Amino acid sequence: MSDEPKVNCLKEKFAQIFGEEPVVYRAPGRVNLIGEHTDYNEGFVMPAAIDRYMWVAIRVRLDRTIRIHSTNYSETKEFDLDELDPKPDHTWLDYPRGVAVMLQQAGCKIGGADVLVWSDVPIGAGLSSSAAFEVSVAYALLAESSIPIDRTQLAKICQRAENEFVGIRSGLMDQFTVCHGIAERAIALDCRSLEYELVKLPEHLALVICNTMVKHELASSEYNSRRADCDEGVRLLSRWTPGITALRDVSLADLDKHRSALPEKVYWHCHHVVSENERVQKAVAALKANDTKTFGDLMYESHRSLRDDYEVSSPELNLMVQIASMQPGVEGARMTGGGFGGCTVNLVAADAVDTFVNGVCVEYQTRTRIKPEIYVCTAVDGVEQAERVDDAAREGSA
Repeated sequence: MSDEPKVNCLKEKFAQIFGEEPVVYRAPGRVNLIGEHTDYNEGFVMPAAIDRYMWVAIRVRLDRTIRIHSTNYSETKEFDLDELDPKPDHTWLDYPRGVAVMLQQAGCKIGGADVLVWSDVPIGAGLSSSAAFEVSVAYALLAESSIPIDRTQLAKICQRAENEFVGIRSGLMDQFTVCHGIAERAIALDCRSLEYELVKLPEHLALVICNTMVKHELASSEYNSRRADCDEGVRLLSRWTPGITALRDVSLADLDKHRSALPEKVYWHCHHVVSENERVQKAVAALKANDTKTFGDLMYESHRSLRDDYEVSSPELNLMVQIASMQPGVEGARMTGGGFGGCTVNLVAADAVDTFVNGVCVEYQTRTRIKPEIYVCTAVDGVEQAERVDDAAREGSA
């Protein structure tokens, strides 16, 4: 289905606010099939870009001001690209502002612009709305300044914005997926080397995301705490295993051999990461062999590890996985994203999707009195200019 009506709506809204005709770009959200909290430990992940987008309408200005309107927050804010010491103000503006700061630090001579942003990636649900925000704005600023775009470098710049300006110590997976997504494919990514392989998703299975509609406040602080525990584990283990620089370098045998040297909490948090890296490797092999039963079992194992070892799940996520596992046609289910609420990802037989959606909605709402949102998604291409997509669609149907 063409996105032309959505593009036209964005252009009309832009003209109402800024009085100009913009160019429209979009960046997808992402769902991680398996490999959670391994990216910042230089490990392995398997995400896919999904057909929920951050949309950016943009028109260049002749001065050095970025003026940006968020339709989701119904606010217009602005900042000066030449500000000497920009500081975060802990609002949504930090994401585009941080991107502009890091682009300039990387030597990109971007200019001022009027920008309208609108997201249909659920915010705070673990589907990378922040990465989609960062990448879409950065890509649009580079494109409109006629600066060549290297997608991997773009992902790294956006990660720096989130790490150093926004203050969340996220890994590179989200931004990398938003930049490099490919339709109908998952990305098997080595987060150390950034080598990746595209793995075709099974045609007979649908990608279904269930939003618990709950996000606990401790998510950001606990995220940084988990990362600190991983770093502490590496520091302690390096006394006996010289040369390790990340949990990526640690085997389960090594971890268990030196368990007594680690605080109990640090051991279990490291145990999740090390075992999750092994699960991702097995999951890639299973998907290549079209062994969806094994892949689904690994998803369930991943959730149990995130719940019990890494302690980043929530009662709502656990319930959602339990309910999903009881539905017909389900191969696997797990929480996805940073945790403490947000979404689960489920692999569901295509001919059972309607039954699944209805069954999960009814049972979850009955037991929590919360109405979930459920998204049946498709794996899509990464960040791009939206009008070119519609032009191609029109040419294909001519």
